Amino acid sequence: QVQLVESGGGLVQPGGSLRLSCATSGFTFSSYAMGWYRQAPGKECRLVAGITSAGRSTNYADSVKGRFTISRDNAKNTVYLQMNSLKPEDTAVYYCNKYSGSYYCSDYDYWGQGTQVTVSS
Repeated sequence: QVQLVESGGGLVQPGGSLRLSCATSGFTFSSYAMGWYRQAPGKECRLVAGITSAGRSTNYADSVKGRFTISRDNAKNTVYLQMNSLKPEDTAVYYCNKYSGSYYCSDYDYWGQGTQVTVSS
């Protein structure tokens, strides 16, 4: 059974940083590309960042390029998202999941509970 457990969210001031973690189980983590996705109020859930199975290649949404960094530890079955220079528009629930090329959350199954990130002064 696939399990995805996100953590590390919280309330942060604009310009601040957070590091999200996603612990996974129930599948061969090292065989899959992974992604971080987010859903802001009233907006569609979409990919924020993706990383290949070995961690050699990453891709980012234009809105977070240069500010967010995705990484993974295949020994710990965990994927991370370092978020710097946070902006109010980064406020959303953040989720991790496998990444098979689609940017849309609706194309994936087995979501975790997500972690809320709120950027506000």
